[in-house]
Amino acid sequence: MVQQQPTVADIYRRAQSLRQEHSDWSLKQLKEQLVKEFSGGPFPPLYNLTIPEQDDRAPEEDWTAGLPVVRRGIQFQDWNEVVQGILISLEQTENYERARGPEGSHDDWHDRSVGIDEAEAKGVGKWMPEELLALAERKGKKSA
Repeated sequence: MVQQQPTVADIYRRAQSLRQEHSDWSLKQLKEQLVKEFSGGPFPPLYNLTIPEQDDRAPEEDWTAGLPVVRRGIQFQDWNEVVQGILISLEQTENYERARGPEGSHDDWHDRSVGIDEAEAKGVGKWMPEELLALAERKGKKSA
């Protein structure tokens, strides 16, 4: 059976799901499980070392903390290093959320809507017809 090449994001998502399933596991146990699952398979590609959905959870300097270790692991074909880098990023993101809450919720500095709400409302009011605005508001309330 041919194994499909995992991406760094795939391995990260697997680490997250294992972390949720086994919240009592240490990082060492999590690492052992991930290395066991991915060893013998193809290494992730070097051209895409990103974890896109993490940008909403923590600042880039936190979730990218382990990517140099992941890169080195891929270059040296070492699953222990690849997984260690993934776990560094996972731990940094978890620590950030535990200390500060989700990105954009803890202060005005990190709130991405600060300073644009008023301008957005003014701009939308200028060019959007009232009936279309009312329709959008109704649709927004239904989906919320």
